[in-house]
Amino acid sequence: MTTPVPGHQVPGVQPEELPEQLPEGSVLLDVREEDEWRAGHAPDAVHLPMSDLVQRLDEIPEADQLYVICRSGGRSAKVTAYLNANGWDAVNVERGMNGWAAIGRPMVSDDGEPYVL
Repeated sequence: MTTPVPGHQVPGVQPEELPEQLPEGSVLLDVREEDEWRAGHAPDAVHLPMSDLVQRLDEIPEADQLYVICRSGGRSAKVTAYLNANGWDAVNVERGMNGWAAIGRPMVSDDGEPYVL
């Protein structure tokens, strides 16, 4: 994955700006690693780790709008820039799952009580 070109803004949105229920045609793409995902994630998110992204681009769901999220917003910003450079319409979720959890958005876990790892 290439690094975003300096000076090019990555579109971003704060978790507070996202509707509780994403609009029809929107997808929340979680690019954290497997252990982070298992610890806690948004209920309707699609999991595709950043480390697998390039090999698994065909698994990105068809969407009018992709919201990309990681733990704090750094990895998702890189993924957002990459996807936008390759034909997707992606927006970075600023502050990531840390911000998501801080405002009390719902989370689920595969391993008990959800938390952000």
